[in-house]
Amino acid sequence: MTTAPAAPLEPTDFDTLDQLLDELRERDDEVPQWEFLEGAMAALACTRRPVEPGEWLPVLLGVGDLPTLPQEEGTHFASTDRYQRFMDLWQRRMTEVVAALQAPVETLEDERSYHPEVMDVRGAVATLPPEQQPELDEEGLPSYAQVWALGFMFVVENWSEEWAPVRDRETAEWIDEALERIVALTEDDTAKPTVNLHVEDGPPSVSDERLNAFGAAIWAVYDLHQIWHSLGPRSEPVRQAPTPGRNDPCPCGSGQKYKKCHGA
Repeated sequence: MTTAPAAPLEPTDFDTLDQLLDELRERDDEVPQWEFLEGAMAALACTRRPVEPGEWLPVLLGVGDLPTLPQEEGTHFASTDRYQRFMDLWQRRMTEVVAALQAPVETLEDERSYHPEVMDVRGAVATLPPEQQPELDEEGLPSYAQVWALGFMFVVENWSEEWAPVRDRETAEWIDEALERIVALTEDDTAKPTVNLHVEDGPPSVSDERLNAFGAAIWAVYDLHQIWHSLGPRSEPVRQAPTPGRNDPCPCGSGQKYKKCHGA
């Protein structure tokens, strides 16, 4: 019997994810926004081996993999139901992302292609009346898709063993080039803005160069997904047990010396 695919996330589902993360952030202000996790999810989908929730939850959210009641210290979901709701939405989104990366698309205009949930924060703020615009800190507002790219590279750095260079030189170069396209998005968009992606007729907030870099990064995710999954998980080196000395007891348990038993 074929299992029906999980339903794609709706805007209300992403609102629920934001609410769940806000609840966690009340206990730990370092819990990331969903866009960061969206980038992390894409990287986890590309990683050579499956990374289970018990491994990525503490790294990304600072919480364990088992549902618990609220704790006096540390970060955790408010209840088992809230934990299960987050994991259900995460798995549905992961299923959607993997299906998109496996789809034989030739253009990002294809509705089957991977479209990360990213927000034009600068565009959204620019549309607010001046008196409602927040006072910016020294770092300012993130560029388009910058937080997504930071989430992706966060996983690459924290699971560096799975992303370590391969022996084949040509394949290693492909991986490096793909990662460089994603790393480029972690930088600020300093080119002249030409379009607002939050409101069609809003003040320009994203440059053409940024849009081109974003498209290149999405294709890079496709490349990485194909390369790593074609290589498969890393194989552990086979370690042979040391050979006994000729006068040592034979490891078979016969009671004889090795030279008179299996070493003969």
